[in-house]
Amino acid sequence: MLTLGKAFACADYGGNKVCLVDATGKITWQMPAQQPQDVWVLPSGHILFTHLRGAKEVTRDKHVVWEYTTAAGNEIHACQPLPGGKVMIAESGPMRIIEVDREGTITKEVRLTTTCQRAHGQMRRARKLADGNYLVGQYSDAVVREYDPTGKIVREIPHKNAFGGIRLPDGNTLLSTGDAHRIVEIDQVGNAVWEIRENDLPRNPLRFIAGMHRLPNGNTVVCNWGGHGHVGKQPQIFEVTPQKKVVGVIYDYGQFGTISAVSIIGVEGDPTKFEILR
Repeated sequence: MLTLGKAFACADYGGNKVCLVDATGKITWQMPAQQPQDVWVLPSGHILFTHLRGAKEVTRDKHVVWEYTTAAGNEIHACQPLPGGKVMIAESGPMRIIEVDREGTITKEVRLTTTCQRAHGQMRRARKLADGNYLVGQYSDAVVREYDPTGKIVREIPHKNAFGGIRLPDGNTLLSTGDAHRIVEIDQVGNAVWEIRENDLPRNPLRFIAGMHRLPNGNTVVCNWGGHGHVGKQPQIFEVTPQKKVVGVIYDYGQFGTISAVSIIGVEGDPTKFEILR
């Protein structure tokens, strides 16, 4: 059980590359990227991903068809394809969400709230929701915040080392918690309705929990990022059922470094229509 048994895209932060991987666990396509944190496979087959200083959309032959570059000192850790070809970007430094069109014009800016002045500590995962709000993991502020389109905070889910949240169809929010070593699903009133703690899974301790993908069958694919002292000591990705049974892993430090984002290929839904839960 050393593969997921399904094809996926991943952002290999430690390996400084983004990859497509087949169902046997073999890399079939890769492109250099400095410390990538997010990756999407678009309906066109193009790959959209972040790197430390921006985001790019590339074809399978590695032709760049769209890109955004941030100013020196800023960092980009999340992106998302939107309707009409636009891209949402979470820009740490100015601490803002921007939406950028195909010509590179910023068509929307949402200023966010933080107590952290250091770009690297401000944000990790951020997502625009189908209702127009934004869900932002604010790592140093220890909170996942939901903002309306004007930047007003409409909900806070406090959690140490908050990496990000995924809004589920029933209104619950699935949290990844970085070095807090926990995966937890929170209902609409703030109660934990499902969780996995650090040592709940045999031979698969939770380390830095980064990107996740909730699948239509209820399983969750998790990036168990191995940085901060745990490189090589546990699988980089695993798939777990609601009953907390691990049904697939990627444990391959020959091909990959520390993986911070995963997107299963072939899941029904259009990422540009908010239909992919990751």
